[in-house]
Amino acid sequence: MTFNKLILCVAVLPLIAFGQGNGVAPAELLKPLKDSWPTYSGDYSGKRYSALTQVNQTNVMHLTLAWMTRVTPGSTPSSGGRGGRGGAPVIVGGEGPGDINVGGGSIKASALEVDGILYFTMPDNAWAVDARDGTELWHYFWKTKGGTHIGNRGLGMWNSYLFMETPDDYLVSLDSKTGKERWHKPIADLAQGYFSTPAPVVVGNHVLVGTGNDLDAPGMLQSFDPETGDLQWKFYTVPMNPGDPGLDTWASLDAARHGGGQAWVPGVYDPETKLYIFSTGNPTPAFTTGTRGEGDNLFTCAIVALNVDTGKMVWYYSTSPHDMHDYDSAQTPVLVDGMFNGKMRKMLLTAARNGYWFTLDRVTGEHLVTSKYGLLTNWSNRLTKAGGPFPDPGKNATIAGSLVSPTSDGTTNWEPPSYSPDTGLFYVAESDEYSIFYLTDVDPRGSMGLGGKDEVDIGSGGSFLTAIDYRSGEVKWRRPYYGQGGGGGMLTTAGKLLFAGDGAGNLVAHDVVTGKPLWNTRIGGVTNPAQTYMLDGRQYVIAATADTIWSFVLY
Repeated sequence: MTFNKLILCVAVLPLIAFGQGNGVAPAELLKPLKDSWPTYSGDYSGKRYSALTQVNQTNVMHLTLAWMTRVTPGSTPSSGGRGGRGGAPVIVGGEGPGDINVGGGSIKASALEVDGILYFTMPDNAWAVDARDGTELWHYFWKTKGGTHIGNRGLGMWNSYLFMETPDDYLVSLDSKTGKERWHKPIADLAQGYFSTPAPVVVGNHVLVGTGNDLDAPGMLQSFDPETGDLQWKFYTVPMNPGDPGLDTWASLDAARHGGGQAWVPGVYDPETKLYIFSTGNPTPAFTTGTRGEGDNLFTCAIVALNVDTGKMVWYYSTSPHDMHDYDSAQTPVLVDGMFNGKMRKMLLTAARNGYWFTLDRVTGEHLVTSKYGLLTNWSNRLTKAGGPFPDPGKNATIAGSLVSPTSDGTTNWEPPSYSPDTGLFYVAESDEYSIFYLTDVDPRGSMGLGGKDEVDIGSGGSFLTAIDYRSGEVKWRRPYYGQGGGGGMLTTAGKLLFAGDGAGNLVAHDVVTGKPLWNTRIGGVTNPAQTYMLDGRQYVIAATADTIWSFVLY
């Protein structure tokens, strides 16, 4: 391949894309995903399904590198990518001292593609690059106070304004044309162990923000005004006051107030019901039960539906009642309209970290299907009346050790799944592994957060690209990965393709019906979900590996 084909329209200067357009009007986010990629999941449904068809099963073997761009986090300018036009401005913000070095990190974000520009993040960093050739346009760097820099899932956009969360718990708003900061607002207390990783989701005039915490602090979802940054409402995922719903599932109010249930990943939105639906993390302490009692520990490890205008809970569903293995329900769910038992239903689908599959009615939260999709999943031996798996006490962490599958990393983790309406199948990365959970602190009062246990991984039943039928929860097929596959998440398209990373450093295009690989390129371990967009009559497919964005088109 010759690189004279790599740069599209290099001679068109100055860049038309820079400063082009007015960003994303809130009404645009209500449309199905096609030419652009304007929010975390592409659209509000969480399907990660694009209507683009230019790249399809008949020609995907001709998909070729268009450009690649490697970015440099921190205050040092990046190289400028293949376009050769470096020197993009670095805008510095933040309240930290500027000398806290937390390392580079990886691009785990879903990029936004709007008006010919890609916007993406690493912890403390945001970039704008030309979506046609990868030229860096601006770079924003946040001077941190600290916090856990495990990842950042990306940006939200409202008109021409961008929003990102920082590991030291600020919501930052940027001007999308220049990268200059408009304002920043605190969203949680770093001293209490909070760190913030999700991509904000914009619904109407609400910027919806989740946070994380691995200690004994309450989870919460908050809504901020996109213009001013003022707090509109706050929803705690655990009971915080006498009389709050769910308090009877905890040993005491104090236990509930320290009960966890973090909002780790972005949710989905149903405009017909005005419900914002998101998932919550594990209860704390995670591996001992003494301080939190024997109840369901609501609303941890659950799917929660809120009225987006008020922040009031409309329904919930527990995917891991009384979780004892750190099985966060931290997956972005998927909204689907489809046939179920002979009639159309408005449904929510999720393949949970705990190895179980759920189909719910998204209007009411009614349980429709529970199935076990993890091949080795053994931590539960019964279902609750609501259809949720309940932990087998014999699989809790013990002094002698308990053999459990999945591990605390889960059958799947944060990486987004995808759903294709062309097949009616839901696609997810499945990892089947065993570990032994050892109880190391027999006094539950000494077990904060994730403490009180040691875990030793001891064996694997394999890693798979898995397709699930939502009507039954039945696994239709599994495609083995070499190593830990499914890197970064999934993308399906109307071209009858499924894109995902594998465990051998490849981005792979699969037949969406059978899972058969049709094309691959070895770019390294894929760290974010593949995405696609259309510009100037050409369909691009992009994915990230560590600090590099790769872009592919047909030639």
